[in-house]
Amino acid sequence: MEIPFSPAADRNKEPILEVLKKVLRPDDQRLLEVGSGTGQHAIYLAPQFPKMEWQPTEVSENLPMLKTAIKEAGIPNIKTPYRMKVGEDDFPIRTYDVILTINTFHIMSWKECKTFIKLISGRLQEGGKVLIYGPFNYNGKFTTPSNEEFDKSLRAENPSRGIRAFEDVLSAMFKNDFELLKDYEMPANNRLLVFRRLKFVGKR
Repeated sequence: MEIPFSPAADRNKEPILEVLKKVLRPDDQRLLEVGSGTGQHAIYLAPQFPKMEWQPTEVSENLPMLKTAIKEAGIPNIKTPYRMKVGEDDFPIRTYDVILTINTFHIMSWKECKTFIKLISGRLQEGGKVLIYGPFNYNGKFTTPSNEEFDKSLRAENPSRGIRAFEDVLSAMFKNDFELLKDYEMPANNRLLVFRRLKFVGKR
């Protein structure tokens, strides 16, 4: 199977690593990556944190490609990927120290984004972190003309897609007992939002 290559993933992997180095704790043991795509991020990032178990996930149509990429990479701390479609599949019945999702919020519908946030609230221990990477709007405006064009192309493909409002994400996270630690400016008009779980309430 020919494994696709994502130029965007290749460009942003190093800046994402720099943020992970700042926010991950030495005792973090388990990371769940929601929407692992081609697997490039997992393959690059996981070896930087060899003591942490890295769990990739993808929707069913992309899962064979991801499994092949992870198997060929042969990195010991990356687990076998499994299916995860937000809104259809529940999160694994165990807790994670970190949940990471890269360039998924503008692909998922807003309803799916809110479902994702509700689900992760029952899968992170108190103090656990969730990192959300991608483009966001602020104060009802696009941050750049290129983001506005990107949003138009997304909505042309599927009207439920689109760049999300930072304020909406913040509100949904607050309602599910998260606090915002940092909003990092990233390359290509992207952001990396880092949240921390305030209290663990168990499965909802």
